[in-house]
Amino acid sequence: MSTQTLEVPYNDVQMHRLWRTREVPEDWRKANVTPVFKKGKKEDQGNYRPVSLTSMLGNIMEQLILGVINKHVEEKKVIGSGQHGFTKGKSCLTNLIAFYDGMTGWVDEGRAVDVVYLDFNKAFDAVSYNILTGKLRKRGLDEWTMD
Repeated sequence: MSTQTLEVPYNDVQMHRLWRTREVPEDWRKANVTPVFKKGKKEDQGNYRPVSLTSMLGNIMEQLILGVINKHVEEKKVIGSGQHGFTKGKSCLTNLIAFYDGMTGWVDEGRAVDVVYLDFNKAFDAVSYNILTGKLRKRGLDEWTMD
């Protein structure tokens, strides 16, 4: 049985240098973008989402940055307990259960309950980068991580 080794072009020291200097190698910035069908009519371009296939090392660095951001969010309690989307351990189902529990509790107490449903299906396709980063800065994420 033969043993194969994986040659990694960047070691820990080089990754830390990239982190400190905010340099992104040219090949990490390139991606193969392909449309992936979501749902609905295949003829409608709005029913596809772009998926980018990027450098594995770039993905590793992205995960390191995500870890820093997640640690900050957890330690500083940036996201409230009512947030279910894009939150580890929570989902649309946990949101629905929490909502149902709250509403049925109010009905059991004899309180009037009105519900309005909104569809934010494509809301995040139009989020402004400047607005998003501004809000993250206001929540205490440091400038070095944001840039």
